[in-house]
Amino acid sequence: MSTIKGLVFDLDGVITDTAERHFLAWQRIADGLGISIDREWNERLKGISRTESLELILAEAPTLILDAAGKTQLLDEKNAHYLELIAEITAADILPGIPELLEAAKEGGCRMAIASASKNAPIILARLGLSDTFDSVIDPDALTHNKPHPEIFEKAAQALGLRADECIGFEDSLAGIEGIKRAGMPAVAIGIPTFGQWIPDIEVDATRELDLKKIFSQLAMKERVEG
Repeated sequence: MSTIKGLVFDLDGVITDTAERHFLAWQRIADGLGISIDREWNERLKGISRTESLELILAEAPTLILDAAGKTQLLDEKNAHYLELIAEITAADILPGIPELLEAAKEGGCRMAIASASKNAPIILARLGLSDTFDSVIDPDALTHNKPHPEIFEKAAQALGLRADECIGFEDSLAGIEGIKRAGMPAVAIGIPTFGQWIPDIEVDATRELDLKKIFSQLAMKERVEG
């Protein structure tokens, strides 16, 4: 295994948990269309883009036909609702264990990037007081493919000036884990109960369990065993 020099993080569910706010914003859109979605259904939207999320919701009402302008209007409305909901986010909303992990990474000289499908990542990071913590925030609008394609993780490594195998990816979605592994990065899965084809290198139940020294040690041990 190459020496790890960079860390690549998803945002929602890894750095902070805005999932409930996303759900409430999408639920408001769905309600306006006469579509019912609950929190369990909302799990389908985890890790995918805003446009893909809207298409999944619209698929619940196959007789509802919207043109491109109608869909764009709904996407703008959802984002407006979401921005209202995140207006009160503060550093107190950073998930447990993440401040310590970021500090350990900084002290160890690791470069760090955000690889999130959220177009609002810079706004959220600013509200969390973390804008200066990350060396790069990948713009999802500049990507050709969404997760689970590895593009966003490949771009993150490139932005850090590193190879993919010199970075560790942190994700809380199956789509994200697949993208990390396809990019050639070691993957840390957070709070994912089951896996399919793409198995992470390290699993934790919650962010509070993340410890950078232990992660490095586990990855080194894994390589020795597999080597």
